[in-house]
Amino acid sequence: MEAAGGERLVARVVVIGAGVGGLAAAARLAAAGHAVTLCEQAGRVGGKLGTYAREGFRFDTGPALLTLPQVFAELFADTGEPLDHVLELVRVAPVARYRFAGGTELDVDGIEETAVRLAALFGRHAQRAWRALFRNAEAAWPAVYRQVLSAPPASLWQLAAQAPALGPVLRMTPWRSLSTVAARRFADPRLRAYLERYATYAGADPRRASAMLAVIPYLELAFGAWHVRGGLYRLAEALAARCVALGVDLRLGSRVARIEVAGDRATGVGLDYGAVLPADVVVANADAADVYRALLPAGPRHATPAAVRRGRPSLAGFVLLLGLLGRTHRPAHHTVLFPRRYHTEFDAIFSRSPHPPDDPTLYVCSPDDPGLRPAGHEGWFVLVNAPAHGAGPYHFDWSAPGVAQRYRDRVLDLLAVRGLPVRHRLLFCEVRTPADLARDAAAPGGAIYGTVPTGPWAGLSRPSNRSPLPNLFLVGGSVHPGGGLPLVALSAKIVTDLIGPA
Repeated sequence: MEAAGGERLVARVVVIGAGVGGLAAAARLAAAGHAVTLCEQAGRVGGKLGTYAREGFRFDTGPALLTLPQVFAELFADTGEPLDHVLELVRVAPVARYRFAGGTELDVDGIEETAVRLAALFGRHAQRAWRALFRNAEAAWPAVYRQVLSAPPASLWQLAAQAPALGPVLRMTPWRSLSTVAARRFADPRLRAYLERYATYAGADPRRASAMLAVIPYLELAFGAWHVRGGLYRLAEALAARCVALGVDLRLGSRVARIEVAGDRATGVGLDYGAVLPADVVVANADAADVYRALLPAGPRHATPAAVRRGRPSLAGFVLLLGLLGRTHRPAHHTVLFPRRYHTEFDAIFSRSPHPPDDPTLYVCSPDDPGLRPAGHEGWFVLVNAPAHGAGPYHFDWSAPGVAQRYRDRVLDLLAVRGLPVRHRLLFCEVRTPADLARDAAAPGGAIYGTVPTGPWAGLSRPSNRSPLPNLFLVGGSVHPGGGLPLVALSAKIVTDLIGPA
C-alpha cells in the first residue's frame, strides 16, 4: 500500500478464518510488513484440515493427500523458514490403488510405470490413449499454472488476448466434459471411471465438469503425492507457528459476526461479543456464500456474485474413522474401490432431491505412519461422496434420526463386499457427516468445495479473490483458483500480491 507521497504504509489487516488459506495469507502479509490479526471461531487452526485422536490413534479428518509440494516450499521460503526444517514429506507409492468391480487392481505410480501396467491390464490401445492424454496435460500445465492458477481470474477477453500461449490448453478441449473425453479416450469403462474420478477433486459431477480436470492425474504422477509425517494436520500447525513467529495476532475462539462497511470500503470486523477490530484491509477465509450472505450488510455495492447466487453445493463427504486391530496385507496409502456403475452416485447426489448413494465409490486412506497408530494396528479414513446437509433443493438432512447409523452400516457392508472386511477388527468407528463439517468448519452444508464448478470455463467461474469493495479480499477453497491444499495456498499468494507489501 502506498501513501500519496509514495511512502509505503503498514496496513492493519484482519484475516477472517484460520483455515490453510487464512493461515497462508496471514503469514505472507505479515512477512510483507503488515500488522495482521487472524480471527478463528474454533479453538484450533486448520479449518477443514482437521484432526481427531482416540485410543492412541490420530486421524486427519480433511485432506489426506498433499500434491504440488513446491507451492508449500515457496510459501515457507517466502515467509522465512525452509519447509524441510519444519515438516517431513514422505512420497506415497503407489499414489493410489484402484480396485474395479470384478476385482481388477491398478496401482498408479509414475508415468511410465503406470503406462506399462495399463498395457498389461487393458491392452496397448489403452496405453497409447493414456500417453496421449498425459502428453496434452504436460504441454498445457505451464500455462494453466501461470495464467489460471497463479493469477487473479481472467475474463474470456483477457484469455483471448493470450490465445497463442493457450494453444496447449485448448488441446485439452475444456469445452467438453470430463466424461466425454474419458469416453473418447478409453473404450474400457474401468479406465473411464479412473479418469472421471478426478472431477471429484473439484467437488463436481464428471458429466458436467470441464475436461481440463484431466490435468490432475498428470500432476499426481509428475510431481508426486505426499504424506506429512505425523499427519497432514501438522501442516496447519506449522503455518500457525510461522504466523506467530512473524508477529500475527492469532485469536482462537473469536467468531467474526460481520464485516463493518462505510461507503464503499470495509472498515473492520465485528466480533460476536460486540467488539470491533478496525482494519484497512480485510481478508476473508470464510466460504464465499457466507461472506456475501451473512457477513456483509445487504446492498447493491456488495451484492452476492452470480457464481455464488446460482451455484449449487459441491460434493460433501460422509466419513468413517476406523481404529482397527492388526495390519492389512499389502496395504496401500490410498485405495479407491469403484462400484459397477459409477455414474449412479452422481445421480443420487446432484439431483434436486438428493440422497446418499446406495452403491458409492469408497475411498480408504491408511497411512503407514507409526505416529498415527498404536504399534501393530492401523487407522483408516473412509470417505464416501455425499450430498450437502440442509433443507430445501440440492440438500439432504443428515441430522434426521438413524440416518448416519444406517449409512455407516451400509458403508461397512460395502467394504466387505469389495474385499476389505473390517467388522471383525473394529476397535471403534467414529462417524462424521456433512452436518458435522458444516458445524465444525463453518462450511455451508458441509460442501467441501463451496459451490460446484461446471461448464467449459469452470476454472474461471469461481468467485473472485477481489470483492466489489476495494479493500476486501477472499481466499480459500470456495474462491479462485479452487479447492485442495495447493490451490488454497495459491489463493493466498494471489491476494497478497493484490494487496502488496508495506
